[in-house]
Amino acid sequence: MKNILIVGCGLIGSSVLRASIAKKISKNIFVYEKSKKNISIIKKINSKLIILNKLDKRISNIDLVILCTPMSEYQNIIPYLNKFLHKKSVITDVSSTKHNVLKLKNKMLKKSLDWILSHPITGSEVSGPEFGNKNLFKKKWCIITNDKNKNKVKKVVRFWKKLGSRIIFMDPFEHDKIFAITSHLPHLIAYNLIKTAQDFQKKKKKNIIKYSAGGLRDFSRTAASNEIMWRDIFFSNKENMISTINMFIKNLNVFKKNINNLEDKNLRRVLINSKKVRKQIIELKHDISKPDFGREEI
Repeated sequence: MKNILIVGCGLIGSSVLRASIAKKISKNIFVYEKSKKNISIIKKINSKLIILNKLDKRISNIDLVILCTPMSEYQNIIPYLNKFLHKKSVITDVSSTKHNVLKLKNKMLKKSLDWILSHPITGSEVSGPEFGNKNLFKKKWCIITNDKNKNKVKKVVRFWKKLGSRIIFMDPFEHDKIFAITSHLPHLIAYNLIKTAQDFQKKKKKNIIKYSAGGLRDFSRTAASNEIMWRDIFFSNKENMISTINMFIKNLNVFKKNINNLEDKNLRRVLINSKKVRKQIIELKHDISKPDFGREEI
């Protein structure tokens, strides 16, 4: 490709940028970023980058656009893509929910443009271009929603493969149901656990955070994720979130009942079955079996 445009350059966008430079994806890399702080960091990555302060006719010859902003920004960006992008351009994104993006695409995007939906399954609790990593996508899944324009799908597939991703195709509605359980609910639980610890601390007027063991410590890492991004995810996947929250509450009440009634057999059965998931995750190479006892140095 001759020209790519990265819209939004936080953790994911700057990782796309770093990986694209390392893999020599494109002759020219354009970056659209509004934050002055982020721009100052991005400029240090590579002096040949073309930094845009607005989307205008300079994007008319872009081959591939990668949207890396929070999803709530998409509706503000699409009118500029409609106005200035050439019909040969391809748009993709990195959003964690898909049916809402598909709906927005069908509603707002000019029919002559193609948007191939993507979701690289990677990230971190930290945000900002200073944390970008050229290897962030290496050997990680990237989910792509299929499209009738096979040539442009292939272009997006080639892009993510060059960045190191493994590709899987998925229906957008199925995607959102799956990730409501595997990603979105765990983050919601982490936020709620930290709030519960804060409420407990306030009620008891004692500093309990200093006694945080591995459990609270690890949940606090997840709960440190970007609040705008996760607000957008929770809102955009509302129906699946409500469904999984209800399922979680139902199971939480079973735990409550088993503990209250000292149901040894029932409780141990659930605990033992839960360990099987950890074993499966390790077998799938999504993690390693080495014990984590916390930071070696604090």
